Amino acid sequence: MNTATADDCPRCGATTVSLREALPWCAACEWNLDGYDRARQAPEFGWGWVDRRTHQLAARLFAYPFPSLADVFAVALIVLAVALRPRFGRVDPDLEILSREQAPELHALVEQVATTIGAPLPHVIGVDDSLNAYAMAVGPRRRRVLALGLPLWGTLDGQERVALLGHELGHFVNGDVRRSLVTQPALTMLGNAADLFRPVDQVRGGGIVEMIGDALGRTISWTLSRVLFAGHLLLVVAALRDSQRAEYLADEMAARAAGTPGAARVLDVLLRHESVALVVRQACRRGEGPEGWRADAAGSLAAAADSMPLLRQLSVREQNSLFASHPPQGLRHRMLTARPPHEPRVVLTDERVARIDAELARHYQRVSRQIALAG
Repeated sequence: MNTATADDCPRCGATTVSLREALPWCAACEWNLDGYDRARQAPEFGWGWVDRRTHQLAARLFAYPFPSLADVFAVALIVLAVALRPRFGRVDPDLEILSREQAPELHALVEQVATTIGAPLPHVIGVDDSLNAYAMAVGPRRRRVLALGLPLWGTLDGQERVALLGHELGHFVNGDVRRSLVTQPALTMLGNAADLFRPVDQVRGGGIVEMIGDALGRTISWTLSRVLFAGHLLLVVAALRDSQRAEYLADEMAARAAGTPGAARVLDVLLRHESVALVVRQACRRGEGPEGWRADAAGSLAAAADSMPLLRQLSVREQNSLFASHPPQGLRHRMLTARPPHEPRVVLTDERVARIDAELARHYQRVSRQIALAG
């Protein structure tokens, strides 16, 4: 039974009501209907002030109008969160994954080098057609991936291959921020946000109101995009200093595994990247396999032996950049050879090189055809 009370509603002036001795409220405008009645409601947390606040919050949520302008902002924030979600990378679909059954000698060599430098084994080993090699961690579980570009791998001799593996596997133990679960997404988030807010020209032939609105929207978007991009640049510049340090440490890992001479020769091969690519392309056109690549690459490096010291010095100038993930090749070579030399701990004989190349023969043939046709 509803009963009137002696009090008037402070909002509309109507007489307040109560039922079964409940906290009074206004039946006309529902003033105080969301009030917390401690005498009649069971405690949820046991602290009066906490229960009062949670009751008020629940009342506001139940009374929340739908749809409303706030829903538009909520949807926009959800879309923004999806666009800026952490991206942990994935295995390159062009990478041909080699199982242990397909390449037992290669897997055994990788395991031997990893054990020597104290690095964890990669979960995935694969090859592609690039004159490069890389190690990375992908996915939320940070699966370790080792990728070997066959044009580079095929041109290296035994100790150079050991050095290349030592360097790449060394990235799994040298604290490289680009491969960390926490820092890797952070390095890309502001850049993704800047791309998201980059203005695009969408208005075509509209009236003056549309033109003004478009100009205002583009100005706001451009400003947000530039601010976010500036933050991205500052973060990247700071992080890349640590990334360059990680490259020096990876070079040290390469020297520990292969010996300092082998590690230094790999740096020279990478320094003469274009020349090595040329001799590999010419050898592929002649129908030669990795044996011919190695012979031609070694001949090219020998012919340039006198100019190599100057090329290393020149790289210090030409590869110098705030946004470089790697130090100049000349500085890396200088750092490596200035330290006490390492003797090789893993020796890769010519016979073992031949067995590994035999496992990769089908992949070499495919890459050789691609290079010959591309040139």
